[in-house]
Amino acid sequence: MKDDTKDMKPRALSRVIRKALRTFPAIVVTGPRQSGKTTLLKALCADTHAFVSLEDPDVRIRAKEDPLQFLARYKPPVIIDEIQYVPELLSYIKTRIDENRKPGQWLFTGSQHFGLMQGISQSLAGRAAVLSLLPFSLAERTGRGDTALTVGEWIKKLRTLSPADSRISLSEVLLRGGYPEIASRRSVDRQLWCGSYVATFLERDVRNLAHIGDLSQFERFLRLCAVRTGQILNLSDLARDIGVSVPTAKRWLSVLEAGYQVFLLYPYYQSLGKRLVKSPKIYFNDTALASYLLGLHDKDALFNSPNFGNLFETLIVTDVLKRFLHGGEMPSMYYLRTRDGLEIDLVLELGQKLSLFEVKSTMTAWPKHADSLGRLMSGLKSPVQTAGVISRAASSFSLKKDIYHFNWKDILGA
Repeated sequence: MKDDTKDMKPRALSRVIRKALRTFPAIVVTGPRQSGKTTLLKALCADTHAFVSLEDPDVRIRAKEDPLQFLARYKPPVIIDEIQYVPELLSYIKTRIDENRKPGQWLFTGSQHFGLMQGISQSLAGRAAVLSLLPFSLAERTGRGDTALTVGEWIKKLRTLSPADSRISLSEVLLRGGYPEIASRRSVDRQLWCGSYVATFLERDVRNLAHIGDLSQFERFLRLCAVRTGQILNLSDLARDIGVSVPTAKRWLSVLEAGYQVFLLYPYYQSLGKRLVKSPKIYFNDTALASYLLGLHDKDALFNSPNFGNLFETLIVTDVLKRFLHGGEMPSMYYLRTRDGLEIDLVLELGQKLSLFEVKSTMTAWPKHADSLGRLMSGLKSPVQTAGVISRAASSFSLKKDIYHFNWKDILGA
């Protein structure tokens, strides 16, 4: 069997896991399928921990039928892969942790968030570090995961970042995304991989997370969510387009969140009062899957698509999300839009200070692109630490008073 850890690109979460290994009896790494959870834990702990996967049906049956015998066979230190298949193990493991709280003994991966987290909160609260691993960020994709800045460091250094590698291709990043297998290996057929991923997600995770009889209808729902990536979510419109009730569409959206396929960005609400739009924006967590579901398979189709701007915004927003999660931090991310059309695509709140970003998919940055930033900054109650426009313009530079322009590669690659 191929050892995927030998050519693994550095992951920013490695630093957080090493720290947690010194302090927590258990560590749970959650994230979507194929994001590299198992590979990462094996790379860090293969020499010290046994490994068992509950995705193997025979192993899973033994764990369910006789959990005590299973735990007697797989003693700590151990990595238990895909723990969501047998969450009842967690209550038995809790007893063992309480008997011996030695750090770093129990490592788990899981691909379904809501049900898994319920089991963790009931059984391992205060005993486990819960971390999330999404597909590669741009820094990880380009081999800089071990030096990737935390969000706080990143904000402080934004105006002094070194120019990124000019060979980075936006179309390549958008079409092949961040899942390690297709992001790292050009020999892997993108369309075949994405099609297989969607089929596996539907057959395994969707059936496990919800009782959905018609998977073809759910797949249409998935595709229409891809159409809406980077846009304000209107559940009523989405439900109508699919032909289901709003409660059903809401439940299906929760399934996509639980499987780490989409991320909802909520509006910033602490100022400007009733002028604000209050619905969340929806983003696919990976642009390869989003572009695949949109039927975009080459550079020309991508750049000529009416969805290109939303895919570019999706790349920016989800990359910042990864910077939070892969640094072991809870995301403090929002957007802001007023009912009269003023918008800030990304609002970060750190230490009671705000950092504001407007995302433009243009190759030329003009002062007018900062108009919403300039007009809304004065109405915010919290002090603004950084304000900037992120675009495809070739370099980073001062755009207008107190507002900077950032090249997308420079700002994401650090």
